[in-house]
Amino acid sequence: MHSFYKFIYYKLLGWKIEGNTTMSQNTIKKAVIIAAPHTSWQDFFIGVFLRRVLNIKTNFVGKKELFIWPFGYYFKAVGGVPLNRSSNENKVEAIAKEFNKHDEFRITFAPEGTRKKVVKWRTGFYYIAKESKVPIIMFTLDFKNKKNVISEPFYPTDNMEEDFKFMRGFFNGVIGKKPEFS
Repeated sequence: MHSFYKFIYYKLLGWKIEGNTTMSQNTIKKAVIIAAPHTSWQDFFIGVFLRRVLNIKTNFVGKKELFIWPFGYYFKAVGGVPLNRSSNENKVEAIAKEFNKHDEFRITFAPEGTRKKVVKWRTGFYYIAKESKVPIIMFTLDFKNKKNVISEPFYPTDNMEEDFKFMRGFFNGVIGKKPEFS
């Protein structure tokens, strides 16, 4: 199957990977991964292909309503973790607890929190990384150049403003599927 995904990703879709090669060696067992710009439903499938090409296990959270039949089985099989967004449970703490339940857990977020254009990123992924004491790994969804650039692991500091400036800088000039939302 690995060769099948590589064939589709590289040959049929024409994408390429640049940057952090340690992701493909599974050296980082736990991490928060952020993918941007998130402008289209197609971003999800590029992410699925990327993880298959790199041969790593990743997870994502989605509203629990997505995990009903017939899609629920598929979403769980590809690493989905249902999240009850209506409960009073602190979402950051609930997701951070998932890191303790698994020997290997890499969770992916779109920092924008939506497929529309945003001025300010959501902060939950950042607090999850800090709470779980895991690095943040960034990867681009660059549809203009058909490439995913993967960062080295970045450990959040106690200066959120500078950390966000650094992370946003990684995505400067990256054009998503819908350029008007990039």
